[in-house]
Amino acid sequence: MSQALDQTPAPLSLPAADGFAAWLDERCAAGLQAARDAADRLKAGEATTPDQALRIWDEGMIGMSNAASVGSLFSEVHPDEAVRTRGEAAVQDVQKLGTELQLDRELYDVFAALDAAALDPQAARLLDKTLTDFRRAGVDRDDETRARITEINEQLTVIGQEFSKNIRDGKGTIRVAPERLDGLPQDWLDEHPVEDDGLVTVTTDYPDAIPVRTFCKDRDVRRDMVAVFLNQGYPKNEPLLGELFELREELARLVGYDTWADYDAGVKMIGKGSAIPEFIERIAEVSQESAERDRDILLARLRVDHPDATAIDGVDFPYYEELVRKEQYDVDAQVVRTYFDFTRVRAGLLDVTARLFDLTYTPVEDAVVWDPDVTAYDVSLAGETLGRIYLDLHPREGKYSHAAQFTITDGVSGTQLPEGVLVCNFSKGLMEHDDVVTLFHEFGHLVHHVLAGRAHWSRFAGVATEWDFVEAPSQLLEEWAWDPGVLQTFAVNADGEPIPADLVAAMKRAEDFGKGYTARTQMFYAAMSYWFHTDRPDDLTEATIRLQERYSMFPYVDDTHMFAGFGHLDGYSSGYYTYMWSLVIAKDLFSAFDPDDLFDPVTAHRYRDLILAPGGARDAADLVEDFLGRPYTFDAYGEWLAR
Repeated sequence: MSQALDQTPAPLSLPAADGFAAWLDERCAAGLQAARDAADRLKAGEATTPDQALRIWDEGMIGMSNAASVGSLFSEVHPDEAVRTRGEAAVQDVQKLGTELQLDRELYDVFAALDAAALDPQAARLLDKTLTDFRRAGVDRDDETRARITEINEQLTVIGQEFSKNIRDGKGTIRVAPERLDGLPQDWLDEHPVEDDGLVTVTTDYPDAIPVRTFCKDRDVRRDMVAVFLNQGYPKNEPLLGELFELREELARLVGYDTWADYDAGVKMIGKGSAIPEFIERIAEVSQESAERDRDILLARLRVDHPDATAIDGVDFPYYEELVRKEQYDVDAQVVRTYFDFTRVRAGLLDVTARLFDLTYTPVEDAVVWDPDVTAYDVSLAGETLGRIYLDLHPREGKYSHAAQFTITDGVSGTQLPEGVLVCNFSKGLMEHDDVVTLFHEFGHLVHHVLAGRAHWSRFAGVATEWDFVEAPSQLLEEWAWDPGVLQTFAVNADGEPIPADLVAAMKRAEDFGKGYTARTQMFYAAMSYWFHTDRPDDLTEATIRLQERYSMFPYVDDTHMFAGFGHLDGYSSGYYTYMWSLVIAKDLFSAFDPDDLFDPVTAHRYRDLILAPGGARDAADLVEDFLGRPYTFDAYGEWLAR
């Protein structure tokens, strides 16, 4: 990690608000032109060696990636709807050109003629991946088939954008008399004043919805919130999903796969689509005993208040889970949250990861940002600038409503620094501890992006591993958000007292409560993701109910359609299993750390250098084996689940 770059490029200069739309258009156009030029140069025979051919192609792919990244990011986060719309158009243009290039038989023939034996191992890996991309795109199909593939890809881009937009713009609200909000934390109530008509407006944004579902004593208010929350995107997204599933299936068959799931799994660690339901069943089976035990505890507590209850659903589950943790584990989330002031948590996150990975974060006070709430930091290691990060952590109108890491630029040695954005929706005041864990998780993606930002080839830069490994580093970083010594460095209440170690221990015991039914819920989502694509049911609500009954410990809430707001059906398609697959690996990775010294530099730096820094330059299984000294196993996850 100490080797210096041939040169240190400057971070990207973002434009002022009045020039942002034009800048976005220009950057995307320049990136697309770079890709076209690279293809023309290759087909004209400019390259005289295999390495030179790959270098020309990489220049084009950097341009394509730069256009895609800013288009995707700013279509989701920019405050100006016109800019968001132009970002969506840019993504469509990138997808269209990408399809055109990957279906260009003349271009493919250039790569197919290259001698892999003349390349070093990483360049040979790039050539193999590039040829695989072309074949998976359908370049070897006839003209009519390639024309249909082009049409499908364009349709998929538009449908995916509309699906996401319906979720993003579909924020719901309920209006409630203030006396019905009994149980909500006082700081939350202070942030939700009574309006002129005597009511309080509550939205489906996470800082509203989660506290209401967790703390509000009024069951009808919780029910109203669940009804709105689980109907985001409905009914608009139901027909879009039907089109999405059908088009993906057609595309997979056109390029030689039996199902979309087989196509999608072909470039993942899992290898084949049929292995997905096998994995789902395995997790469901090993978690069932724990899941039933803890579900029954919730149901028993519900019956104290409602003796005729026969099941506990999404209306009551978060509320009674909190009550059980408070009453049986002595953990009161409203007390816990007093230790997690947002400003301190953000600073603590940077301090923890700086210490763990030997990084320095320098605030960029003069950075141009797209919203006043956004902060920017330059990241360095041993005095060398690695890249720049932006933190966009609070909700606003028209913004992406979940939590994710977005790319601005991929880091390529000597060409451009990695830059990324953490997009979340947290309160500016006190945070739930679950939100703290989410912040650590998502920051894990961001630090992975930066540390893997000195790639020799853009294809392997950043979070470029197999998609079912991507979550493992982030899930690993969550462990530091549960360590009492770590938390005490930034979790301090209004009196300046650090969070007590015995409270953190109780929080961990309480967190272990429900991990079985949480695993089953994840398998319900994974089953939706897989079976929706393979079965393509006509009635998604009926299919959701059926899969929920099979895998989840909590029954369907009448008249809800959560699939319409389940954004992962677009991004992860048939592969939502990857969250749990990654968790299995993350638990194995964590077994290498000393729980009494989570900052041990030898282990932390080996992890940084062997797992994070390579990006996609090697297969994930090989990275893990190098770090652990053995292939990954199910053992650590199984032991954790059994505790």
